[in-house]
Amino acid sequence: MDDLKKRSLTPSQWGLLFVIMAVTIGSVLYRVIVIGKLEQTSALFIGIPAILAIILAATPKAKSAKGGIVKGLTVALLLSGPLLGEGFICVLMASPIFYIVGIGVGAIVDSNREGENSVVRSCVLLLLVPMSLEGVLPALSFNRYETVQVSKIVSASAPDVERALSSAPRMGGRLPLYLRLRFPRPTLASGTGLDIGATRTIHFAGGEGHPGDLVMRVSEGRPGYVRFEAVSDHSKVAHWLDWRSAEINWTPIDAQHTRVTWTLHFDRRLDPAWYFGPWERYAVRLAAGYLIENNATPAAGGTGR
Repeated sequence: MDDLKKRSLTPSQWGLLFVIMAVTIGSVLYRVIVIGKLEQTSALFIGIPAILAIILAATPKAKSAKGGIVKGLTVALLLSGPLLGEGFICVLMASPIFYIVGIGVGAIVDSNREGENSVVRSCVLLLLVPMSLEGVLPALSFNRYETVQVSKIVSASAPDVERALSSAPRMGGRLPLYLRLRFPRPTLASGTGLDIGATRTIHFAGGEGHPGDLVMRVSEGRPGYVRFEAVSDHSKVAHWLDWRSAEINWTPIDAQHTRVTWTLHFDRRLDPAWYFGPWERYAVRLAAGYLIENNATPAAGGTGR
């Protein structure tokens, strides 16, 4: 009898065993999702953490399902870079939703420890299944169209603002902190003019993914207004959102001040909408402010790159 007790697994060993099992299953599921081209849907961001949480909640001899899930998810997220091929920014952005789902599952299991855990887990799974399907099919997606608008007063006359906008984009300004978190950065830009058909090519490099160019073309223009339509985007940014267009309005306030409004239209590509929608709007709002400060504001000594 004593020999059996000595040979039985400790709670720590059981926990490690289930973490290894969860990470292995998560890795396989991730590969299946990527092969099915569903890595931008809720199948990845809710489905996988839900399955991991249910597996971890079943750990024998665990004092708390919630504690075991949090520990297991932390290990899985730390391993996700080398194991799943995901980069830092994907792990960083996805980690809160992993913990939200995991803690939710753990809380339900802990509150029903005296009942049939298998029944509880089945109910939780049934609840999470529809949430995990968002984006898998067009019919299961919420509206993806987004518009973000930022207005700032620039210390320059309206003609000076127009000249700045007609020059080649300047990309040397310091990006906001959030946009420096391993996102691809605009490093080079070319193209001048505000006439119909004039183009801007912005090269993104660094951060995650392969370098690539975003190409925009002037589709409409009049005094105090220009509209750029997206022609193509081969940067990593296209993995998260699809640019539609950019509208720029500039209205003189007085001889030395001009109100510039930069409106960006895009389609969100990540699901679920309730989680990634606000994050993408926040990032695009920062980008619009950056564009006003660097490209609608005349450079010291004149406009230019």
